[in-house]
Amino acid sequence: MRTVNFYNHKAGLFSLCLLGMMTFGTTTASAQITKETIQQRRELLKASRAELNDRATKAARKEAKSLAKEGWKVAPGAMPLEKQLDKAYFMESQIEDSETMYPKFIIGEAMSIGETYDAAKMQALEIAKLNLAEQIQTEVTAIVDNSLANQQLPEEEAVSVTKTLMESKSLISQSIGRTVTVMECYRDKDGKRKEVRVRIAYNGTLAKNAAKNAIRQTLEKEGKDMHETLDKVFGTK
Repeated sequence: MRTVNFYNHKAGLFSLCLLGMMTFGTTTASAQITKETIQQRRELLKASRAELNDRATKAARKEAKSLAKEGWKVAPGAMPLEKQLDKAYFMESQIEDSETMYPKFIIGEAMSIGETYDAAKMQALEIAKLNLAEQIQTEVTAIVDNSLANQQLPEEEAVSVTKTLMESKSLISQSIGRTVTVMECYRDKDGKRKEVRVRIAYNGTLAKNAAKNAIRQTLEKEGKDMHETLDKVFGTK
C-alpha cells in the first residue's frame, strides 16, 4: 500500500516574507492565482539577485531543519537537503513575464511509500508530474484570465479555452518533457519501507507549450480550430 501527498504550489510559493516552510495538501486544478500571490511576485521581481539568494538561503535553512526533525534525510552522496532546498526556493522566485507574473519555472511535488527506495522514488516522481500538470493548469488559467481582463480575448473564447484546459490534465502530463529534480529526500517507514519525497521543476515556456498543445489537440477532436486564439493567448509557436 502506498500513500502520497501533493505539494500545494499556491500556498508554498516563494513569497516576499519567505515563511520557510512550504505548505502541503491536496492541490486542485481549480485553484486560482490570488491577487496576494501576484503582489508577492511583483515584490520579488524588484529584488536583486543577491537579495533573492539571501532570502532563499534563510528559507531553505529553516525548512531543512524542520524536515530533519521529521526524520527526512538524503541518500549517501547526495547534495545536502539545505542546498537542494536553496536551489528550489531560488528557482521558484524567478519570474518569466513581468506583466502576467508568470513564473520561469513550474514546481511540482509528491511523496510516496514503497517496499524499496527506488520503487517509492519512481512512484513519487510520477505523481509529482501529475501535480506539475495541475500547477500548469492553474498558471495558464491565470494567463487566460489576464487576456480576458485586457480585452485581448472575447469572453466566449476564453471560456472555451479554460474549459478545455481543465479537461486536459492527462494530455498536459503526457506533453511534459524532461523535468529537473530539485529536491529528493527519504525517511524510513514502519521499519522496512521507504517514504520518498521529491520536488521537480519544469521550464515555464515549455509548460505553456505543453498546455497549448493539449488544448489544441482536444479542440481539434471537437472539430474546432482556434490556432490564432491560442497563439494570441500563449504567445508561443
